[in-house]
Amino acid sequence: MLNKALHNRPLRFLMALFGSFLLAVAINLFVSPHQLYSSGLFGTCQLICTVLHTKLGIAAVSLNLAGVLYFVLNIPLLFLAYRTLGRQFVLWLVACTVSNSLFLTIIPIPTVPIIEDMLTSCLVGGILAGFANGLVLTCGASCGGLDILGLYLSSKGSHFTVGKFSIAYNAVLYLICLLLFDASTALYSAIYTVFNSLFMDRVHRQNITVQVLIFTKVRNPELPRFIMNELGRGVTYWEAKGAYTGDNVQVLCVCLSKYEIDSLQQAMHKMDPNAFFMVQEGVHIGGNFPRHLSS
Repeated sequence: MLNKALHNRPLRFLMALFGSFLLAVAINLFVSPHQLYSSGLFGTCQLICTVLHTKLGIAAVSLNLAGVLYFVLNIPLLFLAYRTLGRQFVLWLVACTVSNSLFLTIIPIPTVPIIEDMLTSCLVGGILAGFANGLVLTCGASCGGLDILGLYLSSKGSHFTVGKFSIAYNAVLYLICLLLFDASTALYSAIYTVFNSLFMDRVHRQNITVQVLIFTKVRNPELPRFIMNELGRGVTYWEAKGAYTGDNVQVLCVCLSKYEIDSLQQAMHKMDPNAFFMVQEGVHIGGNFPRHLSS
């Protein structure tokens, strides 16, 4: 059932928005009540708000200012994504970032933790947040944050991959927490982040790479152009001949993510309703093959 939903673009979009809601629930109900800190950009926003409230004496308001600040800091990253990533991904990125920031802002943080034991609350929050993050990513979207910056640095030839950048940034973040607060705050925040990451990897199936062979009698350059321009993938084609009919056939070969197949199939049926394709999963790909954040 989940696989069918992932191949339906409207349902996939709604699932991504639901994931952004679950992420806000995990943070506001299980992490923030214990004065713990999330990872990445939102963890930084939490830290800034704590410093404003406790160190500088700025009074808190009814809304969660960390959610508002998270949206503000995401604005330059959204412009960066617009310049470097696919158009569909950016549109979904904006929708999920706005919705996640809104949910983080309006979902009230309990004054008394729902789960009193801090370790248990970290585990529940980490598992729920990991599921939410994995669901959003699997649907071909993102809730913003440092993944965009890490992907940008990687695409520019930096030695930082997205994962390495995230680990380095969070190490600095929790070191600051250790210096400003205490060891338990930094330790339990790190435990939450570890469970978040582990569970997200279990759910996230976006980078399942497949090989697609398309057989068409229509020599329309629009289909290869769509694959290259809209999907950002390379395509190879050759001339073949049908054994039964003896008709000339064009065969296109492209490697892409499993969840880009839906877009390719729609374009293919629009350009040549009689064409068909074969999908081979589990192929191993190396060399110059970019891993799209949205694929």
